[in-house]
Amino acid sequence: MKAQVKTIEGEVSKDIELPALFSEEYRPDLIKKAVMALQSTRRQPHGTYPFAGICSSAVGWGSGRGASHVPRLKNGSRAAKVPQAKGGREAHPPVVAKILIKEINQKEKQKAFRSAVAASIRADLMTSRGHTFTGAVPVVFEDKFESLERTQDIITALTTIGVYQDVERAKDSRKVRAGRGKMRGRRYKQRKSLLIVTSGPELRAARNLSGVDVVTVDQLNVEHLAPGMQAGRLTIWTESALIRLEGK
Repeated sequence: MKAQVKTIEGEVSKDIELPALFSEEYRPDLIKKAVMALQSTRRQPHGTYPFAGICSSAVGWGSGRGASHVPRLKNGSRAAKVPQAKGGREAHPPVVAKILIKEINQKEKQKAFRSAVAASIRADLMTSRGHTFTGAVPVVFEDKFESLERTQDIITALTTIGVYQDVERAKDSRKVRAGRGKMRGRRYKQRKSLLIVTSGPELRAARNLSGVDVVTVDQLNVEHLAPGMQAGRLTIWTESALIRLEGK
């Protein structure tokens, strides 16, 4: 399988052979499993004090008073300690010891990564994700693209190959979140746009583009290629990144 390497002016420079992992079969089940396993590592354990509601001197009244045998506070008749009573402890509170991390086999993880990479050159999956672009995929830039230092130069290069419209789509999708999340540092939601994969240092000039993620080949993982567990993200590669991808 071959791809065209384009200059930052949008002209075809040459053809290159894509690495073998771009021919991997599409396995959405493994991709979903790998992304869930990766996301689970970011969960923060939380729980209550193990003895909350239990550290009380409440005792039952016993028989002969026409009242249930629940523990009651010493200075009144209010029940305590038991979860079925008003003011009692919580029945099944969250515990810190709960196992939050989901495991995945190493070979499944590797196959999921290869499958997600192969899905990044399928136009039908990109369209189903909502990406808008013109021209053929995959999009491969010459290595000169990695040395661009101005955001405007990045925008010009992306416009010449017909993918900048997807960045504008992500920019227009920004909206205020519904629910309590907007009070907890998650006020806005925005769609994902391009994924730019380079071989060297992070392409800092593209960091402020709406919905765009910039990673190196060493940082690349399944969640970058399939955000929301849905593969087929519109991905921009550089020539050197593809060469380094062969050994990953």
